Amino acid sequence: MGARQEARIRLRAMEPGDADDLWRWNHDPDVMRWMNDGYGSSLAQTRRRMESREPNSYRDVLFGVEVVADRKLIGIVRLRDAEPELGCAELDIYLGEKSYWGQGYATEAMRAMCRYGFDKMRLHRIFLSVVAENHAARHVYEKVGFVEEGRLREAFRRDGTWYDMVVMGLLEGELR
Repeated sequence: MGARQEARIRLRAMEPGDADDLWRWNHDPDVMRWMNDGYGSSLAQTRRRMESREPNSYRDVLFGVEVVADRKLIGIVRLRDAEPELGCAELDIYLGEKSYWGQGYATEAMRAMCRYGFDKMRLHRIFLSVVAENHAARHVYEKVGFVEEGRLREAFRRDGTWYDMVVMGLLEGELR
């Protein structure tokens, strides 16, 4: 058995000072390509939202994804709508710093957050939804162990085209 590889990322609590990065990512069409970007908000609104955000709790845990080597915030990961009676939560993730795409950081962040959910929160199931054509994200999710559980037909619209959403799930013990 080989030595455990040192983590390149760490999950950390979000700070009000992270608002500028969030605002920049949320206004980048490449970052938001396959995400529901809703209605745009101003930088001031984003800063207020970060300053007044409730602390992390069982129901809603939001972490920043930070590269250990340079302490650079590159994305966010979140477990939300967790219910202890059901033992499940929905996962959201994105990397906003495009220069870090395709280097395995999203996979590491997914694994770390799923371990947190299973070990610390005692979840049994974590699920997510992804646009069917978002092949890069689906590859990451499958690599971590998520499997397709269903499909919502034409549930996401971008640039005048409707796309299916794929629901994927990961059970405790299936994390790879």
